[in-house]
Amino acid sequence: MPLALVGHGLRCQSPWFILRSIESDPGHNALTIEPGLAGDPATRGGQRAVFLSYASEDAAAARRVCESLRAADIEVWFDQSELRGGDVWDHKIRHEIRDCALFVAIISQNTQARTEGYFRLEWRLAEQRTHLMAKSRAFLVPVCIDDTLDADADVPDSFLAVQWTRLPGGVAPPEFAARVSGLLPNDDHGTPKPIRPVPGGAAATTSPGSLSAQTAVPEKSIAVLPFANLSADKDNEYFSDGLAEEILNALSQVEDLHVAARMSSFSFKGKAAEMSDIATKLHVANVLDGSVRRAGNRIRVMVQLVDARNGYQLWSERYDRPYKDLFALQDDITHAVAGALKVHLLSQENGSPQSDRPTSGNLEAYTSVLEGKFYFRRDNEAGVSKAIEHFTRATQLDPRYPLAWSLASQAWTSLGGNYLTPGPADEAFARARVAAETALALAPGLASAHIARGWLLHWVDFDWHGAEAEYRRALDLAPADSDAKERLGDVLATLGQVETAIELTREALVSDPLRASCYGDLAYYFWRLNRLEEAETAIRRAIELLPRGSHYHVTLTRIEVARGNAQAALAAAQQEPAGSFQEAAVALARQIGNDRDAADAALKNLIDRYTEFFPYVIAEIYALRNEPDRVFEWLDKCWRYREPFITLLPHDPFMRRFRDDSRFSAFCRKFGLPTPAELEHRT
Repeated sequence: MPLALVGHGLRCQSPWFILRSIESDPGHNALTIEPGLAGDPATRGGQRAVFLSYASEDAAAARRVCESLRAADIEVWFDQSELRGGDVWDHKIRHEIRDCALFVAIISQNTQARTEGYFRLEWRLAEQRTHLMAKSRAFLVPVCIDDTLDADADVPDSFLAVQWTRLPGGVAPPEFAARVSGLLPNDDHGTPKPIRPVPGGAAATTSPGSLSAQTAVPEKSIAVLPFANLSADKDNEYFSDGLAEEILNALSQVEDLHVAARMSSFSFKGKAAEMSDIATKLHVANVLDGSVRRAGNRIRVMVQLVDARNGYQLWSERYDRPYKDLFALQDDITHAVAGALKVHLLSQENGSPQSDRPTSGNLEAYTSVLEGKFYFRRDNEAGVSKAIEHFTRATQLDPRYPLAWSLASQAWTSLGGNYLTPGPADEAFARARVAAETALALAPGLASAHIARGWLLHWVDFDWHGAEAEYRRALDLAPADSDAKERLGDVLATLGQVETAIELTREALVSDPLRASCYGDLAYYFWRLNRLEEAETAIRRAIELLPRGSHYHVTLTRIEVARGNAQAALAAAQQEPAGSFQEAAVALARQIGNDRDAADAALKNLIDRYTEFFPYVIAEIYALRNEPDRVFEWLDKCWRYREPFITLLPHDPFMRRFRDDSRFSAFCRKFGLPTPAELEHRT
């Protein structure tokens, strides 16, 4: 069993040594080594040891790390004797760093503040040893115990090239000890020993797609995390995100490689999490992360590939390149990762069908697209407007850049559909059409362009079958695209194929398991089928992933209204972020309560303020009030205002009581939706 001796530099790796500090005179500590069973160093088990290096000010945190290792059956002798100086001391330190299996460096504001210290000699010796090691060898384990940023850390360069573990205050979860244990070699052959199973580990996980099924993690699977922005200009975050995303996109073209989708892998941005936890949640075996520092016309990228099941670093590299070589750098990293994973990387030349790059190689236009995507994902009016500016600039810099046109189309559709009244919205939709058609003319094989056109057909033209064809084409072009799967499921649910929509959405969650919108979609599908327990499970997962997400609490309100639980419905509605969706949710919830004055006032508020935005919700409210004439009056307004919620009509539980009314089927036919008779025939 390994013994890691931890103190201020003094490390003993096995029970064959007993070390004792003896005060010889004031201000000086001498070291004596009592011979026990010491013999040939090769017999002492030193190659199983952990060397824990820290500044004296961090002793308490180091003790907590020590205790975590002890709890994982790694013996630790913790010395706080402030031993310093002398040839014996230096010899011992060099010997222990030369022979240890892992070097754990505690990094903090205390190490930042000390420009001198014995721990700095230890760090330098450890870095020197890495020069003799293969790149695949795991040796350095930096542990940060506070909010010190790696961008600012005064540490050797080799410390920045590997994964940092963040343990605030030195409090280490069992997963950290398990990782250290897994990195230690066996006594007999120097190979890694098995990690003791960690509850919820990556070897067996719950599939988020099915919400219940147990599935094995694919051996050839990877998540690409957002790269840390270490540039002095923090606004360069869009660039570090874009670099990671382009590598993710390239890897997703590999036929036999399972790649976690961007929305899920980027959900860990800015969060401290163990690799094993990330892998478990994303259902992958390997994780790629890194950092980017851009200064003027040069960029430095440090990247590492880790087998998250055991913490082994499979590959790492540092690149210093001029910015003009960005595309070549992306290719180099992608090919290196593919080689480490032993998968065949398909050709990824500039302009390949699903690449984000312009065929012209125009870096300025590409940068504008990266900036636009960064703002577009903020999913609010200001972000969408800013995204349109950057996408438009990209099309001006390179008029033959299909992705820029495609994304501009989607941004214009989002702006018009979510934030503008009918007049200005029509102008936005017109711009979206021009952009989508331009993208398709330039690149008929670009999945994003077909999604852009499908979105217009689906949400603006109410051409459900045309939208279905576009989404299917996008999925043919990019079979792993979770966005295409989610959108295809959405339009099939509109056409009455709700069970098929559920299966497609679950497929999307296999590659994008933290995609909150998919859980929101599932909740709506289950609600339509009156499977309310499953609906609640799905929407609460969406809320957990995106607590301030727009309209998720509206869905929870609908579920509670369907149950007839007035108090829970109102509580859910009031948790929706303030704004129009919250007011719509409150109006729905009030209708099943006992306060009729409040119900009437909430309905009047919705009619006075949001007639053009929520005609379908108002129709639903009249359905809950059992006023059929007003229901059909407001359904007619849905056609005039192109209300997307009309897609709920065929399966809406609130509308169910009116299905035998001839006007109901007439409205379904008017909108091109399946009638009750058609749905009955299908089942």
